[in-house]
Amino acid sequence: MSRGMELAVRELMFNDEEVKGIDEFMMGDGDHATVTCGCTSHRLGDTVGTLRVYLDGSLKIECYCPGCADEGALISPFAFVKHAQRETTKKWRHNIWVITDGIKVPLKKTALLKYYNRALQTVRANRPQTGRANHHDEFVCCSVCGKERRFHQRNKEECRAYHDASRNVNWQCSDMPNGRNGRLQCGDKEERATRRMYKRCTRSKTCTGCTKCVCFGCVTCRFEDCSCQSCVDFTRTMENRRNAENYQVSGSFPTSQCISLNH
Repeated sequence: MSRGMELAVRELMFNDEEVKGIDEFMMGDGDHATVTCGCTSHRLGDTVGTLRVYLDGSLKIECYCPGCADEGALISPFAFVKHAQRETTKKWRHNIWVITDGIKVPLKKTALLKYYNRALQTVRANRPQTGRANHHDEFVCCSVCGKERRFHQRNKEECRAYHDASRNVNWQCSDMPNGRNGRLQCGDKEERATRRMYKRCTRSKTCTGCTKCVCFGCVTCRFEDCSCQSCVDFTRTMENRRNAENYQVSGSFPTSQCISLNH
């Protein structure tokens, strides 16, 4: 890669302030940056490798220890920490370090994870509702009889039904979507109070709200055609994020920009 192209891609990936003081940081072939990294085991000492940071958020490490079976093979950060026989492998962001101004600094405290974190947020926002419930059940009170009715939020349709009902001050039992026994009426029995305590949280059966079952906005429970402030703010944020990601991706490879810097 020419010097001008390297400067162009580097500027788009990381600015000078973000990589200031990081030893042996350099650009790879177009879509990634490389930096020397390591992991310290209390028993074996330091295991050193080269971290590759890609624009799509993926992270790969090439290990340089003498015991590597596949020389030149790229492994994940988690596998690298496990290979280094670090005592705790789950916190790889803390266990993998880079040298900054002569000091070992955990990867988590650098800007090198910004593309990984961005990709992780996108995956979480678009994760399908399978395996477990990310939204606990909610209740809406009937404006006529005053009874509380349960709304499941296992998919986008159910989330929309609760969303619309919670915003309707005149909501009635008859507005409830059809259940297994047909349309609900005000004369139907209300759930017992002891039953209403269970809201399908994966952490605790009687949870009243935690990070496992309370969502503050995702593509499942926010809607582009809704005019409420929560949906408008979420839609605007997602649109701005997509625009920023498109700029990062499209701006990384424009040959015209890179060539212009070479002249």
